[in-house]
Amino acid sequence: MTIAILPETAPFNSEQRAWLNGFLAGWLGINGEGASTAPALAAAAAAAATLIPSPVAEPEPAPEPWHDPSLSIDERLKLSDGEALPHRLMSAMAQLDCGACGYQCRTYAEAIADGAEKRLTLCSPGGSETSKALKRLLKEQPAVLTMTPPATAAHVHGVSRPETGSWSRENPYTAQIVSTTPLNQPGSEKETRHVEIELGGEGPTYSVGDSLGVYPENCDALAEELVAVLGATGDEPVEVGDGAVVPLATALRKHCCLSEVTEDFLLLLADTATDIEESTRLRELVEDDEPIAGSDVLDVLRAFPSARLAPSPFVAALARIKPRLYSISSSPRRHSGQVHLTVRRVAYEHNGRGRKGVASTMLADRVAPGSAVRVFVQPSHGFSLPANPSAAMIMIGPGTGIAPFRAFLHERDATGASGKNWLFFGDQRSEFDFLYKEELSGLLSRGLLTRLETAFSRDQGRKVYVQDRIVEHGEELYRWINEGAYIYVCGDAKRMAADVDRALRAVVQVHGHLDADASKAYVARLASEQRYRKDVY
Repeated sequence: MTIAILPETAPFNSEQRAWLNGFLAGWLGINGEGASTAPALAAAAAAAATLIPSPVAEPEPAPEPWHDPSLSIDERLKLSDGEALPHRLMSAMAQLDCGACGYQCRTYAEAIADGAEKRLTLCSPGGSETSKALKRLLKEQPAVLTMTPPATAAHVHGVSRPETGSWSRENPYTAQIVSTTPLNQPGSEKETRHVEIELGGEGPTYSVGDSLGVYPENCDALAEELVAVLGATGDEPVEVGDGAVVPLATALRKHCCLSEVTEDFLLLLADTATDIEESTRLRELVEDDEPIAGSDVLDVLRAFPSARLAPSPFVAALARIKPRLYSISSSPRRHSGQVHLTVRRVAYEHNGRGRKGVASTMLADRVAPGSAVRVFVQPSHGFSLPANPSAAMIMIGPGTGIAPFRAFLHERDATGASGKNWLFFGDQRSEFDFLYKEELSGLLSRGLLTRLETAFSRDQGRKVYVQDRIVEHGEELYRWINEGAYIYVCGDAKRMAADVDRALRAVVQVHGHLDADASKAYVARLASEQRYRKDVY
């Protein structure tokens, strides 16, 4: 008989265990007989223990390789080729986890894949590229309808910190506008507003790094034009959801998204068009809407005049208005009961018509002090101050990307944090576009802001951007990073944030004396350690 020396929990199969038991028994000269067996068994057990690997922590799952906003959608889809449907759908998202859709990229994809979410146009940053890719992927592999109950707000948003009180995307708080103040000087090509909103003691609370969701309203002129094209009066009763019935004009102003051309809307037009050619073209647009990219509901109605819609089915075919998310530019420690935003007014020409950003022009043009606005707090997904108040911060935020860093600096001032603070800010012209100039100059003179680098692209013949300043100050920047500084980036994901990422890698490569692959890995490690954080859109 061979003594069983190895414990049953040893990580070997039966054949390996039998062989090792025999080997150890022979090596130790034991056969199960005699009083000398016990010490030998003890020695054998100790020897066997050296053969058993120590338990190791289960490795954290690797992040999806396509979850990178700097990659193009084609690159992301290629990386997910052959993966399960939720992964394929996720790779089509913008990868920002911005919360604008009410989900994170992964949870939005999972909701579409299991059939719980039918809307394919919620990814605002991804735009038509994302919605087209989602539609194509679902044709290749349809979603499976489930009976899963709707997720709670906290689950849908994918955040660990619950929303405060009962205020949420589904139940926004009615706040009051305190003021909207121009930040650009006369002569600027831009119009940026500093917006202050009163939350009071009953409204939602927030932390620096969070975003504020704002439910906008369409301008009266656009609603009136649509009413006229429909040949309606605006007083017709229409249902807007949950059994609520309001006049048509109110529905168009407060409830309907007038910038998004939905598939249901195109099909409704195709069904009611009396011109056969128009009906055929409309059905073709359902399959490929590239010819009307950038068009809104009014553009399409005017392009297909033979379609005449009744108010109720028209409203039912439109998407519902979605909130816009803005990075909060205030600290609750400095501005108790208030929240501040930094908002650029969006206006442009398309199809011979003036077009407006619905939320930005509402905040810039259509609200006065005392006006009501519906809001909720979208908690940040890791874009927050370092836990250690003595840690240094490098903040990179051109244009309205300065918003969260104004909040960070106010918070650090209020808490007496000792960490160094370095801000990179850029815009078009220093004379007109130096947002919060006096405030930042004051923080610099007091020493709270350790360094301030600016990049005004049109102040000289050669355009200079924040990424150029990063390279210029690379040696000092690399020193800060090596000493434990946290890096924060806020702004445009596809251009600015991608350019900043390349600049950081170049700095690490030159001043860290690394090759391209090692510098890329270095920056990736900063991100995995939560020392490189982004709030991009």
